[in-house]
Amino acid sequence: MPAALFSQRLARLINAGPGELLASLAGFGLFFCLFTGYFMLRPIRESMGIQGGVENLQWLFSATFVVMLLAVPLFAWLNSKVARIHYIDWVYGFFCVNLLLFAVLFLLLQQNVWLARVFYVWISVYNLFVVSVAWSLMADAFDAPQAKRLFAFIAAGASVGGLTGPALSALLVSLLGQAGLMLLAALLLAAAVALKHYLMAWRAIGGAGRPGAQQAENPRRPVPGNPFSGLTRVLGSSYLLGISAFVVLLATVSTFLYFEQARLVAELFPDRAEQVRVFGAIDFVVQAGALLAQLFITGRVAQRLGVRMLLVVVPALVCLGFVGLALAPTFAVLAALMIVRRIGEYAFVRPGREMLFAPLDAESKYKAKNFIDTVVYRGGDAVSGWVKALLDMLGQGAVLIALVGAVCAALWGALGWYLGSRADRAGKAQELSRVRTS
Repeated sequence: MPAALFSQRLARLINAGPGELLASLAGFGLFFCLFTGYFMLRPIRESMGIQGGVENLQWLFSATFVVMLLAVPLFAWLNSKVARIHYIDWVYGFFCVNLLLFAVLFLLLQQNVWLARVFYVWISVYNLFVVSVAWSLMADAFDAPQAKRLFAFIAAGASVGGLTGPALSALLVSLLGQAGLMLLAALLLAAAVALKHYLMAWRAIGGAGRPGAQQAENPRRPVPGNPFSGLTRVLGSSYLLGISAFVVLLATVSTFLYFEQARLVAELFPDRAEQVRVFGAIDFVVQAGALLAQLFITGRVAQRLGVRMLLVVVPALVCLGFVGLALAPTFAVLAALMIVRRIGEYAFVRPGREMLFAPLDAESKYKAKNFIDTVVYRGGDAVSGWVKALLDMLGQGAVLIALVGAVCAALWGALGWYLGSRADRAGKAQELSRVRTS
């Protein structure tokens, strides 16, 4: 098959317009690199969380939140000093150095419980930062109509990475050890930087269908504002406050399920190797399901039914799942609910959530978005972790937690409908503007 014909068919398959295919593949590849590296390390993180004590997980969540509070102003300050086109180079370079340092520490202090706790907190910060910055890049490179068509395929790179990462971890851990996996994750992060350079170059020449993209908010200048402008931007916008509340409810639902999973896995699978296998199996099912949905369902739903449908379907299913968990609080029901929630988050909620930022300005895409994705998300984690501990003290078991989770999921869905409807209106206005200027 001639290369040109293959490219045309591939572009049609992923819903890419003229000049968008290579940029879409670069976005897919960037997320593949990030998530392959992260999911190689994720089973280690989960077993280390249990090693540090399930009863101490709320402390680890709180520590992660505190680290976020310290880190976000520093990264926002960097964003105000460094040209936007080079910002990701600095962020990913910093985390590459961190990975190299952990590789050395894992060689020297293999079973140290404090190293386990520090790594657990660090990777929780690392994952949110590198993914948030990557989605800021996508919202910068693609406009709202392009986001509706292409973000599902780009997000599929994360799912392929989520499948590849655990497989590589299982194949290579005996050969390379945990330190070797850290080094490989650092190399993948460096590859993501190279793909980022292509995307920013593509954006600079107009982003295929984006007249004036080169002139609008020049990426060779730093993002305006100060280290706390992400917070002030959020507080000054009802739309961004709504996204923040959406993220808090998402984090609350996820944390309730995560703590119950950790408790049941610790009870049913006391051996650490068994725990890693269970977490790895769940990860595999989640990533496979998310990949199928991203390739064949998400983009079509977004185009035909709008962003609001992406943001309401999963909360509705999770609400029903919590009710089922209240009626039958078993590991099988919990595992099924965890899988549905995580597939739905990767395939529908995350792409839909990122589409909310596509019509906004650079300061909102980078600083406000980074604040929401890190401080707000981990703040929701920390608060819901302590709420979960308080509910456990009431002695009603999983039933009360499931009922509270069902209420949170219902509120989450209602807010998703509202935000998605606003994003759909903004996207239509942007598409009309493009038609008039073309």
